[in-house]
This record gives sequence, C-alpha cells and structure tokens, in this order.
Amino acid sequence: MLDSDLAELFGVETKRLKEQVRRNIERFPTSFMFELTLEEAENLRSQIATSSWGGNRFSPFVFTEHGVLMLANVLRSESAIKMSIRIIEIFVQMRQVMLTNKDILLKLEQLENKVGNHTKEIQVIFEYLKELVSPPVEPRSKIGFKVKDKK
Repeated sequence: MLDSDLAELFGVETKRLKEQVRRNIERFPTSFMFELTLEEAENLRSQIATSSWGGNRFSPFVFTEHGVLMLANVLRSESAIKMSIRIIEIFVQMRQVMLTNKDILLKLEQLENKVGNHTKEIQVIFEYLKELVSPPVEPRSKIGFKVKDKK
C-alpha cells in the first residue's frame, strides 16, 4: 500500500507517517517497505492522472502487509492503535481460513486417492442407483392375483 493511503487510513498526515518511518527505519527492512524510484513515481502519477501541479512531489513509500503492521505499531495516534489491533485480528482470521481450507483440501486429496482406484466400481453403483430411482420406461404387468372383469 502507498504511504498516502495508509496515512489516510491511520488518520495522520503523509508527512508525519514518513517522518516516523525514517525515525524508526531499522524496523522497516526492504521486505516490509521500499521507496519508489523517481521514474516509478512518475509512472504512478501518470496512471492515476494526477496533475503536474497537484499531488505529492516526493517518491512514495510502499508497504507490504508486514510493513503495514509495523507502521501501525510505530504510529501513536488513537486511530493507528485501533488499526493495529484490527490488522492483527484480520491476520488471525485469514490464517484460520487458510488452515481450514488446507484441511479441506487435504481431506479431498485423501478421498480422491481412496476413490481413484475404484472409479469403475463406483460408476456401476451409480448406474444401478439411477435405475432404482428412475421410473421404468415400459409399464410392467402387475404381479399377483388378477381378477377378470365380469361383463
């Protein structure tokens, strides 16, 4: 995420956000944050149609998800504290969803391995089940005692 977007999210000025990052630069390795080159920043400005007179005149910082979390811990505004807590809650939820999906995929793979060797037998079973469930095509004659009509 861009520094300006995060500044808005955390309720601080972009200038203050960058200031805090520079003061705590040891907390932001390149895997957490990097600064766009002048050329990249210029390409970004042209893509979002910012006029040459408006917008930020400095290259923005870009943060990874880990950088966003670290930034939330560095900033001291009330909204930054709330955001830090919310980010941690979201990461925990995401991890739980991923673990749940991983378990489901593992069970499906195990089922596929078990069933894979018996594909033909299972198809035959399904064909017999379809025959039992679907009504007969031709009407059958009734079984049992038959009464003749008296005319």
